[in-house]
Amino acid sequence: MGTIRRIALRTLATAAVACTALAAGAALLLHHRLSSCLPITEGRIDLEGLSAAVRIDRDVRGVPTIRAANRLDAARALGWLHGQDRYFQMDLMRRRAAGELAELVGPKALPLDRSTRPFEFRRHARQAYRAFPPSERALIDAYVAGVNAGLHALKSPPWEYALLRENPKPWTAVDSLLSGYSMILVLEDSGRYEASLDRLREVRGAAVADFFAPELGPDDDAIDGSRAPLPPIPGPADIDLRREGSYSAAWSPAPSENPAQAPGSNAFALAGRFSAGGGALLANDMHLSLSVPCTWYRAVIDYQRRDGRPVELEGLTLPGSPALIAGSNGRVAWGMTNSFADTSDLVRVDFLPGSTTRYRTPAGPRNLVIHHDTIRVRGAHSVELDTPWTVWGPLHGRDARGRPYALAWTAEDPRVIDLGLADLANADTVAEALAIAQRSGVPSLNFIAADRSGSIGWTVAGPLPRRVGLDGRLPASWADGRRGWDGWLPPSEHPAIMNPPSGYLSSANERLFGGRTLALLGDGGYEPAYRAAQLRADVAALAARAGAKAGPADLLAIQLDDRALHLERWRALLIRTLSGPSRADSPERARLRQLVSHWEGRAVTASVAYTLVRDFKAAVLHRVLGPVFAPCMRGDTEFEWWKFHYEPAVWSLLEHRPGNLLAPEYHDWDELLLAAADDVIREDRPLGRATWGRRNRAHIVHPFAALLPGFAARWISMPEVPLDGDRDMPRVAAPDFGASERLAVEPGREAQGILQTPGGNSSNPLSPFFRAGFEAWATGKPTPLLPGRARYHLELAPARGLRQPPPN
Repeated sequence: MGTIRRIALRTLATAAVACTALAAGAALLLHHRLSSCLPITEGRIDLEGLSAAVRIDRDVRGVPTIRAANRLDAARALGWLHGQDRYFQMDLMRRRAAGELAELVGPKALPLDRSTRPFEFRRHARQAYRAFPPSERALIDAYVAGVNAGLHALKSPPWEYALLRENPKPWTAVDSLLSGYSMILVLEDSGRYEASLDRLREVRGAAVADFFAPELGPDDDAIDGSRAPLPPIPGPADIDLRREGSYSAAWSPAPSENPAQAPGSNAFALAGRFSAGGGALLANDMHLSLSVPCTWYRAVIDYQRRDGRPVELEGLTLPGSPALIAGSNGRVAWGMTNSFADTSDLVRVDFLPGSTTRYRTPAGPRNLVIHHDTIRVRGAHSVELDTPWTVWGPLHGRDARGRPYALAWTAEDPRVIDLGLADLANADTVAEALAIAQRSGVPSLNFIAADRSGSIGWTVAGPLPRRVGLDGRLPASWADGRRGWDGWLPPSEHPAIMNPPSGYLSSANERLFGGRTLALLGDGGYEPAYRAAQLRADVAALAARAGAKAGPADLLAIQLDDRALHLERWRALLIRTLSGPSRADSPERARLRQLVSHWEGRAVTASVAYTLVRDFKAAVLHRVLGPVFAPCMRGDTEFEWWKFHYEPAVWSLLEHRPGNLLAPEYHDWDELLLAAADDVIREDRPLGRATWGRRNRAHIVHPFAALLPGFAARWISMPEVPLDGDRDMPRVAAPDFGASERLAVEPGREAQGILQTPGGNSSNPLSPFFRAGFEAWATGKPTPLLPGRARYHLELAPARGLRQPPPN
């Protein structure tokens, strides 16, 4: 027995040594690969196409300051930096938009490519580039040349390509436009919200749809004050859950808020009369999925205009594009939020009797046109894809009766993406900035600006369809010509606000207007107004107390507001549910009530009460909404119930307690509420340790983290730390979703500005800049907008014999 034990121990020891050696070898190999693709930060590099030398200084955080002679040299240098620091991220973005991920990473990406390729964004991008005016073409060409030069200047390709055993393909101008399309895919709805509204109406009827998914509701916080009371509670003739039986098998996701975070943002501005320096103040934090590297690339860009005026840009760029996305030019500062304007419509296709290919149009019957494409798949056979197209767009899903939709979307027009946003570099006033935003080819965005003279303004950037005969909220037939699109709204007709009497503006993805303006913008799935109302109240309070003394630090404090105002009434409901002698017989319920009584009222990491109240709300929503929405999910796994504004309806049911909307497993509504409280007890054991910090921990990882062992995965990702904040409050924070940046600035006083990002500019884990800024972002510590003292110096010099003349 002892001999067997000794042999077993020796075997285990040998295996452990072998595993350790293999792990060490793998780590050394990865370290070598990473070392060979570190970006160049010092010295002198020849770069073809420059008209003069460009100086690039980086501070200790790796934030570059580009000093160039002109705009094209600056774009070439920015491209060079993006190619050095972010090429693999850029590659994924272009492939995501084009539906070409499977060609790089294999069959697992095929479903994503199948869903994207029918939009034909690469074809649209080619058409857009061919139509560019010479100035835009020159700008993008200079940037593209810089990207490829920066990539080739690395000793070896970015480390991700070594793991894939692939070589990167060169960057093109079309790829830069595809990076814009990738943001459209993130920010705009391609008909799913409209299809979900239609399905709810088809399955449950108009009365139920209007009640649980109203366009306007009592909790709205629009700028113009528009709101509406809830429609009447649907009666037994409309819906009677007592007769429908159990729903649990059909209802898979519990609505603990939504399963897919909606990309949104906060942005707000205060007029100059409230600021310490006399200029207006602007703050912006864009809420996106968080991964490694972070979405944005920080930069300061200095050059001279053709008329000799200096240009200095400070802020955030998007790798793949030469434009500054958010920041300041010293005279105007700007930021953006997702507008949730409706830029797409589902068209009911009317086929001729007995035909599945010939359909009616205003110009007479037409045949479907089949667009053929081939999806290349790494390590597998290519996949042929045939997409039927109508005159309005591709066929895109079916309704509850199996009838096909066609998708009309502004993204299917080549004009939707351009470089117009780069003109903000030359804006001197808010009025000029708004006009540039209105005519720019970008996703549909709320654009907020502030200038050094004290003015503020808001508008909607990006194209908007001009609808005729419909509001676009539900699918309709366009066959007879009475409904459809009549081109796009002229930029001058985009809604705008300049210098409101209040002296402040704010946007948090809520519906901002009703009436005629809502008819222009449409309903693309606006966020509930709870976060927006809290943000607007914070800004109003700052304006009321600031006098003329507010600064960027005050704006950051608003961005970090983690008060759980929206959960106050849910906490009160939970305490009422757990009160009374008939409910005190359970020690666990008594413990739950005790913990909830110690209410901080904030989504802070140490709070137990916040977690428990939040989970109670989720459990109630699950038990109330489950039987209503479950039939809609049968046969449609993409039914987007979470975009509906259902919470006012739930509160109405809890107040009036109609029997027909109570699932049959409950005797009364009190039993449902107690069951929800018991859900919390069951899911959050032990209750006393259910802190928000245990639940809400940063999980900001590289796309390859799942492919590597734990130690290596942690090495290429951000630290897993607890995060304050949640949704429905200004400080939006989830493990892999939240503020992709926090900007606060007064134009003209950028030295006092603040900018935070959840990671650094470099995508290489060996770089000292890889995690730069993450800790400050996680804790909310202010970090300066402008770079610090230069630590690294690099010169990009015109290649001998290849010096470009300066632009005319």
